[in-house]
Amino acid sequence: MLLRFPFTGRWVAQNSPADRVPSHGTTLFGSAHAIDFVMVDDRGRSAPRPLRSVFATEAPQRFVGFGAPIRAPIDGTVVGAHDDEPDHEARRSPFTLIPYALTQTQRVREGVAGIAGNHVVIAASPTGPYVLLAHLRRGSVRVRAGDVVRTGDQVGDCGNSGNSTEPHVHVQASDSTDWATATAVPIAFAPAPDGDRAGWLPRNGEPFVV
Repeated sequence: MLLRFPFTGRWVAQNSPADRVPSHGTTLFGSAHAIDFVMVDDRGRSAPRPLRSVFATEAPQRFVGFGAPIRAPIDGTVVGAHDDEPDHEARRSPFTLIPYALTQTQRVREGVAGIAGNHVVIAASPTGPYVLLAHLRRGSVRVRAGDVVRTGDQVGDCGNSGNSTEPHVHVQASDSTDWATATAVPIAFAPAPDGDRAGWLPRNGEPFVV
């Protein structure tokens, strides 16, 4: 499935299906071909690294991506919109990441809201496929189920809700919104940074500018 990037600016890809499938280590929730994007500054940092970042959690507002506009990557109809989850403190320290990892099973039990946090789902047609934009900032979701959106329409802001350790946007496509049985649909993005409109998928750690 060919998508437009749902943002502008300087970003880095993480958990890319260009490197492995399933990209996030699981096929749950139709996520086998999902990809994450972290906004960075011109030095490649998602946020400066003060001493606190080595030992403790950090406010999500310190990260350059927090609050960045997130836009529809396709034309379609909104079939899901959730905006009730809090934005967590960010975690880059192993002292905070390890205990957070131990609570992941609980988030899976909570279902799509626990994993995706605040999110928007857009159907490309009445029968799909369906594109999920996840981890949006609480209070930023601008659309409701039934709204028709065009590529480039702002649907929310980048946040740190759900299963997220720092502000980023998670993008995936699936054949269903029955998340217990959904199957992932492979995705690519156009135009590529060099202008190629045939479709491109950045690898893990690959920076690019849109």
